[in-house]
Amino acid sequence: MIRLQKHIADLGICSRRKAEVLIAAGLVKVNGKAVTELGTKVDPITDVVDVLHSPAPKKVRTVYIALHKPVDVISSASSEQGTSVVDLITPENYLKQKYKDEAAEKIDGARLYPVGRLDKDSEGLVIMTNDGDLTNKMTHPSFKHEKEYDITIEKPLSQDAIKVLEKGMEIDDEFVPGIKVVNTQRHGRKAIISVVLMQGKNRQLRKMFGRLGYHVESLRRTRMGGVTLGTIPQGRWKFVEKSMLLHK
Repeated sequence: MIRLQKHIADLGICSRRKAEVLIAAGLVKVNGKAVTELGTKVDPITDVVDVLHSPAPKKVRTVYIALHKPVDVISSASSEQGTSVVDLITPENYLKQKYKDEAAEKIDGARLYPVGRLDKDSEGLVIMTNDGDLTNKMTHPSFKHEKEYDITIEKPLSQDAIKVLEKGMEIDDEFVPGIKVVNTQRHGRKAIISVVLMQGKNRQLRKMFGRLGYHVESLRRTRMGGVTLGTIPQGRWKFVEKSMLLHK
């Protein structure tokens, strides 16, 4: 849970201070109800926040970026706790170096932030944008956008375990919906399991596998909506189309 004004700022709608002004003026709704209390907290994943009025936006191009986040990089718009995904969005890290000057022009002035979260100790696809509406559509459970992961475990996954994973289970005193196991591969004694989920809780996949006695050695996100990680090297990024992101 985070403060409402911080969530509005994270969505790129306006600054935290301006968000406080809008809340106090009754111009912000949470799940359809106007709120005026500055101490209101929301869940970025499950709560729907509507800002009824915001200042005219600066003429900044809306951009959509696919980044290959390395392990130890934080999925945050802030670098207060270490290197963040925003720090990696530089012309030098652009996938097509031949056009890095054009890329620099496109991202100039854009207040980018990650769509959803990816654990610090996980790697893979992170979508970066300055489009708050898209962020809401891709992260809110009601829109049912798929995310796909490759999970490396230390031993093969049993059929009984697959049934439990797909049915769902109790974690941290809360029932989490099942995930879809789409592929399993043997690599010596280890196994790589490809799974799809639509609504993810904090470290859900690691907790689900751990609950069944499997240690997750590595976790890589390979797809969000219709955008795949493909062959993007770690730490590099490219532009993607909004229509592909909204493809479920």
